Amino acid sequence: MKRILIIEDDDVICAELKTLLLTNGYQPVDRQPCDLILMDVNLPGENGFTRCRKLRQTSDTPVIFLTARDTPEDELLAFSVGGDDFIRKPYNSAVLLARIGRMLKGTANDMLAVRGLTLDLPGMKAAFNGNTVELTKNETRILWCLMQKELCTRDELIEDLWTNGMYIDGNTLYVNIGRLREKLSQIGAADFVRTVRGVGYRL
Repeated sequence: MKRILIIEDDDVICAELKTLLLTNGYQPVDRQPCDLILMDVNLPGENGFTRCRKLRQTSDTPVIFLTARDTPEDELLAFSVGGDDFIRKPYNSAVLLARIGRMLKGTANDMLAVRGLTLDLPGMKAAFNGNTVELTKNETRILWCLMQKELCTRDELIEDLWTNGMYIDGNTLYVNIGRLREKLSQIGAADFVRTVRGVGYRL
């Protein structure tokens, strides 16, 4: 049973989420380790954005922001700090469950390799010259697309990442590309992801 951590200061919403998760085969938990985190933004003390940014220093556990904030700037910030999805309150239960299911769905059991760079899909890890780095789900999907086709347009990447109608623009994609480039640089694979001006990106 997949374990889902709920970080929500509204007791009523927290209780609703726990009931929803339990009745749909998930185990709500109060602390890590877990398989996914549902994170509010407006929290006492440190807000959700700050907590997610700190979490990303040690963990790639998927984070879905569930919040009353509804501006494009809030959504872009959510992705820039390492969030994997952004859902506005009041949420639709069916949509939320679909997003959770998509986030927890295992990737194909396969390995890709291009010019010495390998991608472990189920493990969400990239390796080069004996060095390994962990990737988020979004970074894994971007690298998978580039390693499959070598040249992907911005629209193709956006469609591959977010096909469920949620708000997305070029800036959000740029943030994810930037994070992927930084991680590849850490393992000696700098400049593997190139920008093709006016088109998209290539490996």
